[in-house]
Amino acid sequence: MIEGYVGRESIDVGGELSLHISTDSPRFRLRFYRLGRELVPVGESGEYSGALHAAPDHPDGIPGTASPADDWGWPPLGLSVPEEWQPGIHVVEFVECGPGRAGDPPLLDMEHLEGHAREFFVVRPRVPGSRSRILYKKSTFTRHAYNRADRPGAERGASLYDHPVHRAGGDGEPRGHRVSFHRPGGAIDLAYWDAPFVAWLERHGYPVEYCTDLDLHEDPGLLSSYDLLLSVGHDEYWSGAMRAHAEEFVRGGGNIAFLSANACWWRVHPSDDGTAFVSDTDHHVGEEYPHLPATDQWWTPGPDGAGRPENSLTGVSFRNGGMWPATEWPGDRPRVGYTVQHADHWVYEGTGLRDGSGGETPDRLGAGTPLIGYECDGAAFAYDSDEIARATGEDGTPESFLILGIHVLEPVHEDFHHFKWGHWNGPVREPSISSPRAATMGLYTAGGTVFTAGTTDWPVVCGHEQDPAVVRVTRNLLDRLRHRAPTPPRAGSSAR
Repeated sequence: MIEGYVGRESIDVGGELSLHISTDSPRFRLRFYRLGRELVPVGESGEYSGALHAAPDHPDGIPGTASPADDWGWPPLGLSVPEEWQPGIHVVEFVECGPGRAGDPPLLDMEHLEGHAREFFVVRPRVPGSRSRILYKKSTFTRHAYNRADRPGAERGASLYDHPVHRAGGDGEPRGHRVSFHRPGGAIDLAYWDAPFVAWLERHGYPVEYCTDLDLHEDPGLLSSYDLLLSVGHDEYWSGAMRAHAEEFVRGGGNIAFLSANACWWRVHPSDDGTAFVSDTDHHVGEEYPHLPATDQWWTPGPDGAGRPENSLTGVSFRNGGMWPATEWPGDRPRVGYTVQHADHWVYEGTGLRDGSGGETPDRLGAGTPLIGYECDGAAFAYDSDEIARATGEDGTPESFLILGIHVLEPVHEDFHHFKWGHWNGPVREPSISSPRAATMGLYTAGGTVFTAGTTDWPVVCGHEQDPAVVRVTRNLLDRLRHRAPTPPRAGSSAR
């Protein structure tokens, strides 16, 4: 048995990586890989002495459950990141050594990336923007919220969703559920969402640089080195500083592509020098909700919420979208795709898709693939006289938001052949439904351009090249948005 976690998930080239390892093996070693078009081995350590370390008990005394809120406090092992390593997402594999151990197990590859006894971290260039003007944000806050800190033989159920810990706050810490980043977990979300899309980017010649949520939270000037920010997969948890920095970036002409969904749903407050966060959510503790209404819902008006609808940044919200209520994540689901609107828009260039404006039936983007879901976001909308869905803006969506693709969702339904719309607290907090709920793809421009895919599984379908039109739309987006539009001259100035 071996498991571990990293002290911080992003390190500059030449910086120090801190690893925290627990094993019942007498010795262990480390294998390092870079995630690109393939999982490429980049180094291997010598052997270190192993030691077994305990998981902290759950503070509520729940048998067999570890604490999701406390730093697990395993001793650090410091290693320098070699100067010759190429920036990107890296994986470290923990390999047991000694009697009865495998000795030299096969190297990991893309087909066997998911699992325990490994962790990922981001290596950043010394000079931001020196290799690419595209910044890929790994959604690490969301990863930690869902991390159960399990391993083979021990289902600890320690997460924001399984036996969470709620604290009353005080002494500078806000009230809410507390989640520590210093817990083992393995490469699960990375393997599902990021790995196929990162491989696709490199196969098609799109160099990118990487950061984590904490990087964007801490550094107000980070985005100034880039023209395009990518949010990929499941990007649910955002801090106030992350939003402020992203919104300032767009106002200044920067572009964002949300190839994601359930985006910016909960507000978080990083704490403990960036090793934990607190969020006042509606996750129950035992049989009770410790505090309702949960005040870290982004869209809910204050004082019962943050009062800043995520729509104003992303264009869409989970409260107008839905999820696939499968018993097994991510589950299979209807493969209907998006009904195409405005097929003459540059986003659709080269796809050959039609929107029905000539009287024919509109095409569907991604039909035959699980593009919609497993969670999806939408904008409040109404159909005009030509049966074109147009955003109403009543939910905070910018007036210029253009709906390019839409899939109307069923109401909450017990039949698993239907999506259900919204999170449970959507209809609780907003009982009057002013428009149908729909997965929504679209964009708006307000300084820079913001595109939203409206679905968590866009990078999966594109990365595995399951639909040529989805691939072409993604290329159109990257080719257009990887460079900021020229800033128009101010009134009274002369162009030079």
